[in-house]
Amino acid sequence: MDRRTGPTEHLPNSYVSRRSTEAQAFPAWTKPTGTLGELTDEAAARAATLRSSVAELRARAESTPAAPGFAVALRKSQVGIIAEVKRSSPSKGVINQSIDVAQQVRAYESGGASAISILTEPNRFGGSNDDLVKARAATRLPLLKKDFHVDPSQIFEAKALGASAALVIVRAVDPSRFRDLLDAGRDVGLEILVEVRDEAELELALIYQAELIGVNNRNLETLEIDPGNAARIIPFIPASAVAIAESGVKTADDVKKLADIGADAVLVGSELSGSADPESAVRALTHFKRVVGARKG
Repeated sequence: MDRRTGPTEHLPNSYVSRRSTEAQAFPAWTKPTGTLGELTDEAAARAATLRSSVAELRARAESTPAAPGFAVALRKSQVGIIAEVKRSSPSKGVINQSIDVAQQVRAYESGGASAISILTEPNRFGGSNDDLVKARAATRLPLLKKDFHVDPSQIFEAKALGASAALVIVRAVDPSRFRDLLDAGRDVGLEILVEVRDEAELELALIYQAELIGVNNRNLETLEIDPGNAARIIPFIPASAVAIAESGVKTADDVKKLADIGADAVLVGSELSGSADPESAVRALTHFKRVVGARKG
């Protein structure tokens, strides 16, 4: 199915009426506010330091061997667990400041995680690119570079560091630049996990043929969680894409409920990073079958 013309027919009519193959057809974009606004400003400042070496970064990315596939790892019979390495967060404060990345990812792998998310944002989450390098050396599981990527140079950097995928948050990026980030990933063989929070953002992700779509229960501008957000949006993600639920997942019952509405995977951060026994904590979440056909798309 051509997602530029097909799947949006399943979205609420108010969004279908705005369907277009150009981002300019969407309502005027405004810069994010609150915590997300601060994080994207800081990310843009970091990206500015990379632009002078973008050609070198791209060359390094192109010469870096392909990492294990992220999407394919989440297409197994069971709902995939994306286990996250997270030292701290703006909403929770310190989670596990002294986390040993190599030890943590090995525990996640032993517990049955399908993939691993590495938070590399330095200021609010306490991460670094070095965490990604250490994780890549410790596991062959697919790795997501989770950060506030706003520039193609950061996408090239992610591939060069050994990531399988990089996060791009729709709300964080002007729609006129959104496609540049997806194209940068495609150019160097890096998968892009596109994060959305509502139907309009999902429509934009589908117009640009995103293959990995995460639905965040947390509003990153206010840090408030709506536990029903993923349940509302995931059913509209086409079966041809991988649907991932993010934020607020704590228990096996949470995973079961998300499986029932068609989630292919869930991303679990604070609960696993803060666990005294991360291997067992992951294993407790890995017993639920993907419900093929649950989504309307």
